[in-house]
Amino acid sequence: MQKEVRLRWLFLANLLNNAGAAFMWPLTTVYMHNYLKQSLTFSGVILFLMSLAMIAGNFVGGRLFDHWRPYYTALLGGGISTAILTTLIFWHSLWPYAIGLIIVGFGDGISMTVVNAYAATVTTRSNRYVFNMLYLALNVGVVIGTLLVGYLLELGISVVFMVATVCYIGLMVITLSTFNVTPAVRTGKVTTQKRDTTPKNHRQLIWTICLMIFTIYLSYALWESILSVHMTNLGIPFRRYSEVWTINGLLIIVSQPIVALFNERFKIGTQIGFGITLFALSFLGLVFARQYVDFIIIMVVLTIGEVIGLPIAPAWVDDMAADDQRGKYQGRYNMALSLGRAVGPLFGGMMVAQFSYSVLFITVTIFMLGSLALVLWRARREHLLNG
Repeated sequence: MQKEVRLRWLFLANLLNNAGAAFMWPLTTVYMHNYLKQSLTFSGVILFLMSLAMIAGNFVGGRLFDHWRPYYTALLGGGISTAILTTLIFWHSLWPYAIGLIIVGFGDGISMTVVNAYAATVTTRSNRYVFNMLYLALNVGVVIGTLLVGYLLELGISVVFMVATVCYIGLMVITLSTFNVTPAVRTGKVTTQKRDTTPKNHRQLIWTICLMIFTIYLSYALWESILSVHMTNLGIPFRRYSEVWTINGLLIIVSQPIVALFNERFKIGTQIGFGITLFALSFLGLVFARQYVDFIIIMVVLTIGEVIGLPIAPAWVDDMAADDQRGKYQGRYNMALSLGRAVGPLFGGMMVAQFSYSVLFITVTIFMLGSLALVLWRARREHLLNG
């Protein structure tokens, strides 16, 4: 039997999964507030619960991948999301929509972790290249979903759910036809014991990386929530805010030669250190941003840091995990990511209410640089800068 899923199918699966999911995030606030006449607070709570469900899905996906059947786990995650989206085409009043959104978050959490865990088994390419391609697929999917939902909503909410369902059906077709493999194991990491055989110093560094990822996505979530309000308060039209995300997606796609150059010449720890430093300092720039061009420049700096530092972080985790613990630690990584996205909008709202936007941006910059420094210090001390 084939030992690994081909990278092109993992790329396409990740693209379709994230395109389908991207319909939900920008849609929720607009649909609940403008169509279902609910408060912004209520929609924020639903998104928070969706993120928590995604974290639960990350955990379950990692456990099932390691201790059950990877193929069946992939079918479970995609099947849950597909079934719920299909139901929402016909039944999308308030509570079916709210509860369905939370369940979709759980299914997506399983799928995200399973795709990452399958990617960790690919041996025909370096894991840095593999995870960078998955990150590219994620962002292409997000750009496609985010751009389409604004136009499709004008045709009716049922049309939005129909197109999202088509994305998930495509994911299921790929899963059914290509994911039924027996993953290969890497020499020297095989174990028949049930205990976690990942070395203690590796586990400690992985948890520190997860802390860093939590602070990064807590901060990144501010761009998806608080920044739209901040920019409109400065007199910048909302459509300009949407254009900034288009610039982000296009830059991620065209900057791949830069990423390839870093992958070839730098250790993983060095590459992450440089990229995350750029990413974090871009938030410090938000303290002084007042014009639309300021936000464009900041997004360019953020995106360059993002493409250099973020895509290979799960590859670093994979390098340090024992072979039979890949799913577990990819699940922990995705849990940290999802938790950051869940906490970010709530944390940002409280900080702005109590202090100011400037204090918020300075605070998250300190969080990111502090957690990065901790990661690099521990990696250097344990001689793990390259996994």
